[in-house]
Formats: sequence, C-alpha cells, structure tokens
Amino acid sequence: MPADAKPRALLLVRPLLLLSIPFLSLLLLYGYSSSSAPPLPDAAAARASPPNPHIRMRRGAAFRSYDDYLRHQLNKTLDPRLRRVWATRDWRRKVDAFARAFRALQAEGLLSNASRALCVGARLGQEVAALRLVGVSDAVGIDLAPAPPLVVRGDFHAQPFADAAFDFEFSNVFDHALYPDRFVAEIERTLRPGGVAVLHVAVHRRGDKYSANDLLDVHGLLALFRRSEVVRVSKVDAFGLDTEVVLRKKRSP
Repeated sequence: MPADAKPRALLLVRPLLLLSIPFLSLLLLYGYSSSSAPPLPDAAAARASPPNPHIRMRRGAAFRSYDDYLRHQLNKTLDPRLRRVWATRDWRRKVDAFARAFRALQAEGLLSNASRALCVGARLGQEVAALRLVGVSDAVGIDLAPAPPLVVRGDFHAQPFADAAFDFEFSNVFDHALYPDRFVAEIERTLRPGGVAVLHVAVHRRGDKYSANDLLDVHGLLALFRRSEVVRVSKVDAFGLDTEVVLRKKRSP
C-alpha cells in the first residue's frame, strides 16, 4: 500500500463521520451564551476608532447585540444542507485545492511540517485536513460550531488560545468579521514572532449574505496588521476569493 494511502483513506472517511455526529451543536444557534463572546466596544471607543476607508461594513451588519451577530453566522455554519455539501461532494475538491496552496507555501519556506498551525473560521475543517495531508500534523481549526476531530469551538474575535501559540495561521473568512480590527489583532496575538499568516480574501467583490464587511482595497486589510510585515500579495483562484495575502509577524515590536 502506498505510504499516503492510509491518510487519504482516512480523509475520505472523515466527512461521513462528521455527518454522523449528532447535531446537538444546533443548540448553539439559540443557546450561544454572551459570556463566551467578547464585549461589544462602548460608544466612546467606537467613535475613537476612525473608519477604514478601504473596508465597507454592511448596513445589515448593524446587529442589536453580539449574540445576534453570532446567531446570524451560525445560521450558515449549522445549515444541514450546506453541511452535507461541505462534508460530501465539496470535501475532496476543497481538501485537494487547499493542499496545493499549502504545498506552494512549503516550497517558499513559509510553512513546514513542524509548524503548529491554526485555521480560523474552518467550518468542517477541509483546510485542516489539507494541512495534515501535506505533513503538518499539528493543525487545528476553530469555528463557532465545533466539528471534531478537526475543528474546536472558538470565536475568531477572541481566540481561545494563549499568546504566541502558533507558527502559521490561515483564514478565508475575513469578510465575516464584524470587527475586522479584532479579527486581525487576535491573529497577531496568537501568532509567534516570525510566524506566518495567510489570508484569502475577495477584493472589490461582495460576499454572501452572511458577510459583515466588503474589502474595497487590499490596503484596508494590510493596514490592520500593525505588528507584521507583508511578504507578498498575489492573485489566487480560491472558491470565489481572488487575493492571497501573506504576512510575517515581526520578531520585535
């Protein structure tokens, strides 16, 4: 049996396991407690933060509370039809596509098999499975609804990890961030000095109805990374996202 046959077989079985997990997590849709969410900024703090001219917040993103925002996001994450698609016909296609992207990063020396990796907003965990497929065994994802064994419960506005916990972080859900500055700050907080962050984003394109912001210019995203240096910005064809942003956290403030 080829050396990679067993990992590939496991990757094919995992979607079925994910579908077989009881949907107790559906209770999250109505029971996600406010104690798990970061506090909303007060009015004074919001006024003190100048708007980013390159990021347009959706008018429909004016939620009455943070819990309302979480419930809105969980409507998509826990949609049974979407989860069936993600776990079946989409699974292999996305794992293979993510694996190609990660192998390219390995070739550039931006990701290694020894990296401790985090996927932010990972849903069922195709990107985590892809990292493990290319040899990055210490990889995990976070999402509002957990999807064991690949994804644990976590809010990307307040990651449940210690400072400098990861060598590599990947995300393709920046448009879902209600607070883009917090989203980025949490990546920089949990990334070790010298660590690499890779984001796939859509520029000048509207996301779906669950997007909380639209990125009008990539400089809007880059400006939020105050503790990192840009490695490169390049075009990518990634499931409706067109730009890959690669950054490295500075080794000293």
